[in-house]
Amino acid sequence: MTVDKQLMMKELPETERPREKMLAKGAKALSNAELLAILLRTGTKNMPVNRLAEQLLVKYELSGLGSISPQELSKTAGIGLVKAVTVVAAIELGCRLSRKEPAERPVIRNPRDAADLMMPELRYQTKEHFVALLLSTKNHVIARAIISVGSLNASIVHPRELFREAISYSAASVVLVHNHPSGDPTPSREDIALTKQLVEAGTVLNISVLDHVIIGDGKYVSFKEKGII
Repeated sequence: MTVDKQLMMKELPETERPREKMLAKGAKALSNAELLAILLRTGTKNMPVNRLAEQLLVKYELSGLGSISPQELSKTAGIGLVKAVTVVAAIELGCRLSRKEPAERPVIRNPRDAADLMMPELRYQTKEHFVALLLSTKNHVIARAIISVGSLNASIVHPRELFREAISYSAASVVLVHNHPSGDPTPSREDIALTKQLVEAGTVLNISVLDHVIIGDGKYVSFKEKGII
């Protein structure tokens, strides 16, 4: 750390320096900006690290940092590639922790169960992710299979791709889940048409499509609850 950067950090009272504050009060006592400042470690000649962290959060928001690449983040003044990689890696670890399944496989009893399971993973995605929850005869989640990433349409999400996964895991049924990056989970005509196609294919194969849940920003829509399937 250079002398200038050391001085900028020392301008803060010791109790307000992020590392000292975490040691004294624990990680939960820190703001998002303070946690980010610890990852960044240093600021620039004209900007202390806390201010740099605050500016990053204003520019990208916390959710945006979860989808940005290290190369893009490193374009910000004061953020080199090493710092960018550190930030992206830390946020990815947090995302993986939030998606970690308990030792016992989750059970999908209703649309809320499916939404709660997939909301942390899909809520902030900037592209549409189409996921199949593959279920046992007792509705335990055997696996989560990503069927496609990108704009949702019949050419990308084909029945053979979905049911190949279901058959490979010997799934008794499936729940379809995908996100709307706009945050609005209202089904489109394409969503409805595709779902009906997949339901029909499942009937032929004797693998039931129990529901299709669309994830928005903190909310969801269930085709089963809406009477669409």
